[in-house]
Amino acid sequence: MLISEFSKATELSRDTVRFYVRLGLLRPRATDKGGRRPYQIFTDEDVQAAKIIRVAQSLGMPLKEIANIAKERREGRMTRKRSAEVLRGQLAVLEIKATELQAITAYLRDEIAWLEGDATGSLADFGDYLKNAPRSIPYEKLDSHSQHPV
Repeated sequence: MLISEFSKATELSRDTVRFYVRLGLLRPRATDKGGRRPYQIFTDEDVQAAKIIRVAQSLGMPLKEIANIAKERREGRMTRKRSAEVLRGQLAVLEIKATELQAITAYLRDEIAWLEGDATGSLADFGDYLKNAPRSIPYEKLDSHSQHPV
């Protein structure tokens, strides 16, 4: 299938498809038609690869890491053990993010309650909510004046 049909089948824009091809995430077959820019032919296997890319992105994986995984898969190095290792690593990342989101949610609830209340006393310190949470945003990145993330 050509890029337009592939784009419809995967619900990806043509620009996104081209970007994935440039990154090596997708590897369509080139034809001798099209002159200097040969037509790219996508297969059902490419459709499956696009679905895997979207799932990996929804898990928060960066495209560079997805490209490395795709390369390992193409080279036959993506064993069950390696797949489990990759998923365990991403699960750890998501668990940290979940903890951060819980802390941020608690802060927002408290700030809303403070703002909607009689607004006496001091505003909750955002840093206090993150001190004990594992985080991907270093504590030092907080603006010391407003106590809000920068």
